[in-house]
Amino acid sequence: MDEPIEAQVLSLVEHEIAAAIRTSPPEHEQRPVSFLPAAARPPMPKYVEHREGAVQIGKLMAEAVVGEYETAAREIEGMGAQLIDCVKRCEALTRDAFFVIEEMKETAARYREEAKRVFLQIENCTLMTAEVRKTCADLKEKITASRDSMI
Repeated sequence: MDEPIEAQVLSLVEHEIAAAIRTSPPEHEQRPVSFLPAAARPPMPKYVEHREGAVQIGKLMAEAVVGEYETAAREIEGMGAQLIDCVKRCEALTRDAFFVIEEMKETAARYREEAKRVFLQIENCTLMTAEVRKTCADLKEKITASRDSMI
């Protein structure tokens, strides 16, 4: 039976940790962690300041955490700028759509005018055809009547 994905991931992570432990140098050979000097670190945001009496490790941890939050806040603001860009494109699309709708209304009106013209032309043709038939029938009657009167 296949292992669930969570178990597979956990097994892979455990394997990688074990490999890292086996390949890491002994403690007496490890170098100490070096921190960036205060001048090289990005400035703290103006909305926070260290409290008097805070120990150095606490200050560094607080700066790191607030730095991560500040980075996330800037990314959120960046998403807002992207959203504004999307809104502007949407507004332009809406304006274009209204323009196209007006063109469609004008085209529909022209089609209706053309339909009316064709309708009237067909009716005029049928009226003329009916008149021609009547005229032909009248002439036929006259011709038959005059032929009958000659006989």
